[in-house]
Amino acid sequence: MTTLEPFGARLRRAMDERGPLCVGIDPHASLLADWGLNDDVAGLARFTRTVVEALADRVAVLKPQSAFFERFGSRGLAVLETAVVEARERGALVLMDAKRGDIGSTMAAYAATYLDPASPLFSDAVTVSPFLGYGALRPAVDLARENGCGLFTLALTSNTEGQEVQRAVRADGSTVAATMLGHLAAENAGAEPLGSFGAVVGATLGDLSAFDLAINGPLLAPGIGAQGATPADLPAVFGDAVRNVVPSVSRGVLRHGPDPEALLTAAARFADEVRKAVDQPGL
Repeated sequence: MTTLEPFGARLRRAMDERGPLCVGIDPHASLLADWGLNDDVAGLARFTRTVVEALADRVAVLKPQSAFFERFGSRGLAVLETAVVEARERGALVLMDAKRGDIGSTMAAYAATYLDPASPLFSDAVTVSPFLGYGALRPAVDLARENGCGLFTLALTSNTEGQEVQRAVRADGSTVAATMLGHLAAENAGAEPLGSFGAVVGATLGDLSAFDLAINGPLLAPGIGAQGATPADLPAVFGDAVRNVVPSVSRGVLRHGPDPEALLTAAARFADEVRKAVDQPGL
């Protein structure tokens, strides 16, 4: 199988052409109920198919949250497998939100699940957790590079509990989050137009000027919409790195379903608002 063009290059082009937006596919029970669907595999499949058919040929990135499919066992994973294939066929980049992190052969198995073209869950990128040590992610880093995929490593998440780990100070005086950002910058060194190794940085965190976000890679920014952040907040949070931000919206778009046109309209509105915010003069 031919190796894909590096993820960073494909992401940059997709955001330029389709708008800088990632839409989460989060079929949690309350959202299924809001759509008038049962909390079962049939409801899951209907929800997922509607989102993919409405958005996959128009938005840059779709981000299925694996947990909401895993809770239905093998039948839920079958729905996820179909969604990944169909979304990619329609032109969307698929970012699997799985937040995997382990060591040795286990990490290699997680990497193969999402980053090996032979896998039924092969995705363009996957979220990973580095808190067993960044070096433990090496199997995923290497396989992503080999197959033209990307990683989004947790760095500065928006949940308050994350601060006790991410903002902890190491013996050398740097925070854990800053250390992770430094590793990612090293992975992306020399990449053009954008590196493939990104960080997850919450859009609700306010001023992050104490952290060097210039990693030459994408910054996945959850928190737009229902969690309280707006596209207009992005320049203040991300500063000079704002053009590499991939804002992630889930409920802010999904609550407009099950009408496909309403889903598309909501996604297009967010993408337009983000584009206007990040293209402000002087950034």
